[in-house]
Amino acid sequence: MLNVDQIDVTIDSKPILSDVSLEVADSEIVAILGPSGSGKSTLLRAIAGLVDVAGGEIRWDGRSITQMPPHRRDFGLMFQGYALFPHMTVAGNVGFGLRMAGRDDIDRRVGEALSWVGLDGFEPRQVDSLSGGEQQRVALARTLASEPRLVMLDEPLGALDRNLRQQLVTDTRKVLDDRRVTAIVVTHDREEAVALSDRLALMREGTIVQTGRLDEILDMPADNWVREFIS
Repeated sequence: MLNVDQIDVTIDSKPILSDVSLEVADSEIVAILGPSGSGKSTLLRAIAGLVDVAGGEIRWDGRSITQMPPHRRDFGLMFQGYALFPHMTVAGNVGFGLRMAGRDDIDRRVGEALSWVGLDGFEPRQVDSLSGGEQQRVALARTLASEPRLVMLDEPLGALDRNLRQQLVTDTRKVLDDRRVTAIVVTHDREEAVALSDRLALMREGTIVQTGRLDEILDMPADNWVREFIS
């Protein structure tokens, strides 16, 4: 279980996150939903250890990881825009993190991860020859290949057109459910957030203002902003 307890993040003397708390249970998928600039991506990076936490604590299964370096957290982060290496093949991209970690049986793990996302046999393909949807699947396969204990997806479908996004929402949710992945998904799209997650965390101006299922939030919104934003 992930526990984010009242964390603060300041970047270039500017407060970005303030008193943010969030829990994610094992095998639960939580969507962080909020407008642009609300701090969603910064929260993911704080959990991943890519930005410093000025106050509060981040724990995994009760153990503080606030000062733990990113490579020891065993978390997977899929960046907005996918951050694939255009000079590498699909196999090279999916296996990159495995090679850096010195993992064994990389070819088998790459093949399994590609099968999870419906890209069997794509290992030799060049990334720049793929469609946007295929690139999204490669990025997801790369994130899942090392079987991290927490997966974080930052606007995973934001670069795609709406028709393709609708299909990939279904496919991505199935992959996460089938693997029983513990995950956080960042998005500004309500429909996408609901379809991809078990529970929502609404974020505004650097803090989480309400968490719960969509029906719970609609029944009892925390304030007028939540009521207008979620309706």
